[in-house]
Amino acid sequence: MGRIIAIANQKGGVGKTTTAINLSSSLAELQQRVLTIDMDPQGNTTSGLGINKDEAENTVYELLLEENIEAAECIQPSVMDGLDVIASNINLSGAEVELINVENKEYLLRDKIEQIKENYDFIIIDCPPSLNILTINALTTANTVIVPIQCEYYALEGLTQLIHTIDLIQERLNESLEIEGVVFTMFDGRTNLSLQVVENVKENLDRNIYKTIIPRNVRLAEAPSYGMPINMYDNRSAGAEAYRLLAEEVIHRGEGEK
Repeated sequence: MGRIIAIANQKGGVGKTTTAINLSSSLAELQQRVLTIDMDPQGNTTSGLGINKDEAENTVYELLLEENIEAAECIQPSVMDGLDVIASNINLSGAEVELINVENKEYLLRDKIEQIKENYDFIIIDCPPSLNILTINALTTANTVIVPIQCEYYALEGLTQLIHTIDLIQERLNESLEIEGVVFTMFDGRTNLSLQVVENVKENLDRNIYKTIIPRNVRLAEAPSYGMPINMYDNRSAGAEAYRLLAEEVIHRGEGEK
């Protein structure tokens, strides 16, 4: 059965979308069948995988709010072979208000994805940078959560809240939910601060931490503006190599759990 992984951190600018795009594409490069679901109304994962978010039809918005729309009708191919997408755009920003009186609104995504999850080895869900109903839907659907942490001074700020939220969702809505691991992003080996942050988090966080650390990389920052994941934009860059290693860790961690 396929694994469903949410990429979550309510802090913005920590490399969450970059991780969703490039972990997905690296898994696809390793011959995995991958579906990426963009739950962020900004739609940056959608455009970063080569899809025009403004022209996308049957997006996450329609999937959640229209009863007669099935997940299969929302899937479209990305720029990368073996990687499909359920797109998002600004329409999704109004979903929270529209879902206020909907029954079982926390499980809308889970129930729709149920029909197609067997078609994929991995389903990667990019969450918005907030703990709202969209993030809750992602976490009730997911088996595990990957938490990207930027290597900067306030890295641990908000992480306790996120872990508390994940624990609450596990307790009340999705008892099988686990934290898959923490991944460090935007690491600059030239600064003592990055090294200190990594050590600090390792000392204070009793969670799985991935060995792979994602470097601060210019090519990684450029790739989304060309609508490509890093392994298509610059396959030999440090960013591409890092996400390839992360994808291999994710695959092997899953094998270890079987």
